Amino acid sequence: MGNRLSVSGLRKLFGSVKAVDGISLTIEDGEFMVLVGSTGCGKSTFLRLIAGLEVPDAGHIYLDGERINDLPVGRRGVQLVFQDYALWPHMRVFDRKRWSNLGFGLRIRKWLPETIFDRVRDVMRRVGIGDELAERFPTQLSSGQKQKVAIGRAIAVPPRVFLLDEPMANIDPVAKRQVRAEIRRVHDELGASTLLVTHDLADAFHLADRIAVMSEGRILQVDTPRRIIEAPADPFVKDFFASFDFGRPWTGFSKSQSS
Repeated sequence: MGNRLSVSGLRKLFGSVKAVDGISLTIEDGEFMVLVGSTGCGKSTFLRLIAGLEVPDAGHIYLDGERINDLPVGRRGVQLVFQDYALWPHMRVFDRKRWSNLGFGLRIRKWLPETIFDRVRDVMRRVGIGDELAERFPTQLSSGQKQKVAIGRAIAVPPRVFLLDEPMANIDPVAKRQVRAEIRRVHDELGASTLLVTHDLADAFHLADRIAVMSEGRILQVDTPRRIIEAPADPFVKDFFASFDFGRPWTGFSKSQSS
């Protein structure tokens, strides 16, 4: 079973506002795509349409060739991580005997207790959550730790498509570097297709196999980071990336960006 996600003619209106204006886009099996654009251009709405949290006014969403428009959220094979973490405040990070943030999705699906324990331990290792954090409540965690728990909860039931909406917007620069590295590593280990929305161009250039640039509900260009810089397809794309400071230290293009 593949994880190729494609949308065709996807459209969403809020009154007279075209939040998503006829987008067609394909994320290949195992690809890490980053979606960038100005505030209010429709990026988050686009993610919510794919996840099933919004109903499109037109268009189709396909996962490995199967149209998923009418599938409920829990059956799409898609997991969305929100900017505000959306953790259960009254639940610990993980508790073997009670409902917890990391075990929630597995208990809902009636996994056996020992299987849940083994899976959550593996998830904690993958996203860098130490044993000392397991008994804490969300209010006892730093922003970076909350983000790791949110990511861990999303991958506990292995997703086919991993959607992240500004996952590092609220964390400090030191934690951001660590979370960024964990996100890319988890993506590579899972083999899921990933679509990340961000305002931070450094995040985009560190993580993306390809970048999609969005403006006023439309996709203007989809290409590798290097190609977008060298051959912007639209004046907006050129101006948008002109703000990125290439003089500051960073690790360069990700594994597939040199093509």
